[in-house]
Amino acid sequence: MKTLPLLTGFAGLLFSGFSAHAADWPQWRGPNFNGSSPETGLPAVFSLEQGVAWSLPMSGPSASTPIVLGNKVFISSVDRENQSLHALCLDRTVGKVLWQVKIGDGLKRDDRSNYSSPSPVTDGKVVVFFYGNGELAAFDLDGKPLWNRNIEKDYGDFAFQWTFSSSPLLFEGRLYLPVLQRDQPVHNRGKEGGESYLLCIDPTSGKTLWRHVRPTEAQAESREAFSTPIPVEVGGKWQVVLAGGDMLSGHEPATGSEIWRWGTWNPTRIGHWRLVPSPVAGAGIVLACAPKKSPVYAVKPGAGTLDDKALAWTSTERGISSDVPTPAFADGDFFVLSDVAKALSRVAPDGSVKWTMETPGKIKYEASPLVADGKVYLVNFNGEVVVVNAADGKMLHQSAFGNADDKQVRSMIVAAHGQLFLRTDTRLFCIGKAAAAQ
Repeated sequence: MKTLPLLTGFAGLLFSGFSAHAADWPQWRGPNFNGSSPETGLPAVFSLEQGVAWSLPMSGPSASTPIVLGNKVFISSVDRENQSLHALCLDRTVGKVLWQVKIGDGLKRDDRSNYSSPSPVTDGKVVVFFYGNGELAAFDLDGKPLWNRNIEKDYGDFAFQWTFSSSPLLFEGRLYLPVLQRDQPVHNRGKEGGESYLLCIDPTSGKTLWRHVRPTEAQAESREAFSTPIPVEVGGKWQVVLAGGDMLSGHEPATGSEIWRWGTWNPTRIGHWRLVPSPVAGAGIVLACAPKKSPVYAVKPGAGTLDDKALAWTSTERGISSDVPTPAFADGDFFVLSDVAKALSRVAPDGSVKWTMETPGKIKYEASPLVADGKVYLVNFNGEVVVVNAADGKMLHQSAFGNADDKQVRSMIVAAHGQLFLRTDTRLFCIGKAAAAQ
């Protein structure tokens, strides 16, 4: 194991220009940017005693999703005992730590999350780690540091009620990081007149390419978003789409200039509607999940400021809503996990509901769903896994992977190379057949 020194300071979308294998999981939203995977042969029945290829203890809890590239698994983590932040690379075949780097000190600002909640991202050449205290660091695949910087030091303290946790997007040679925040101090952080912005960075050098200020009429906490941008192809051209600040917006990838915006799910400008779910695209529409038991809005991208004529549909059933999980798009449909209604639904592009099933038990499901191989994989706060038949919503399997210390599991299950990767607060599990080195 190599320990490096402290650093100082789309439905059917393919990774355009991405050189990794189709079976990788290179960033939080997966290879298609929509919570789905083309993997087949994934296990439907497994438990602690059956089907675990390996597991590894985690030094602290994190909502960060494992990122998989070939035989490497990249993990953001905290060391709870030493109150520090770390970047790790594991051998996917056996779970051995190949390298790890201490990124910085500190753990969290509140009791609901910690600084390592954002997921890392890779393009097959570099891997980038971001943390909620502003630390941003890039490495080559062997752990050699390439560059590091701190976004708070560069552009000012983040103005969020809770710990900032948006994951970056790496697409077509550019790294995108949204900072959608308050325009006034909160908990003595931030400043009057503070700006929300989309930052674009050269992933090879760490230099800022541009910073686009994103205005909004949202008020107070409703300006805050913990969502991740996604690339969406509209009319044969790519856009970067953001959700937050009471609205959706589409941006030109090379410059950040705004192409369109739609809003709002919050016409009365309620001031405590922070946004957590990311947008998801499919079948020519973009879904935005409004918070606090509000509907899901299906928006048709356009140009300029869009009105409600741009809405393909708005959900009316109570179960079609999400305060935290991001929906997935697979097999032509959307899969919406509702943490408020405690239900999972399959929704067609026209808004019709094909099926809805109640999530079992009373424990919350906030981790986003994975859809792969005709199955939907869910995990709740306590590390209990549920496998659902994507065709009819029937539960196929349920198994407990958590222990007494697993109380807020938020990392979604991911699929890569015929295996599932499940992160609880205390362990990382690789589920499926043991892998041969590639």
